[in-house]
Amino acid sequence: VQLQASGGGLVQAGGSLRLSCAASGRTFSSYAMAWFRQAPGKERAIVAAINGNGRSTYYADFVKGRFTISRDNAKNTVYLQMNSLKPEETAVYYCAASVWGDYDDVGRLEYDYWGQGTQVTVSS
Repeated sequence: VQLQASGGGLVQAGGSLRLSCAASGRTFSSYAMAWFRQAPGKERAIVAAINGNGRSTYYADFVKGRFTISRDNAKNTVYLQMNSLKPEETAVYYCAASVWGDYDDVGRLEYDYWGQGTQVTVSS
């Protein structure tokens, strides 16, 4: 599967952005999908994940209540709605796919396929 992330940009603190990740292939619903982020000088961290049918999700504690992950299998696309953004959330955001789309524990899966990343900059 090939992944193409988009939707990043510059936003003021407290603002919102919606990231999109378009996937190639005809078996998109068989993949679990996730968003990760990596800030300069920091390790990559998982932000949110969703299983193949969209019924199971995972959120890192630092985004719970502010970010929402969703997917449209008819469009081969996963989204990340980000609200109440903070300056410390400035990072490159990556989408990723796992072949274990049937698993519910999507926050613990190994993600094998990665998109190119999209920059999110939150100004104070």
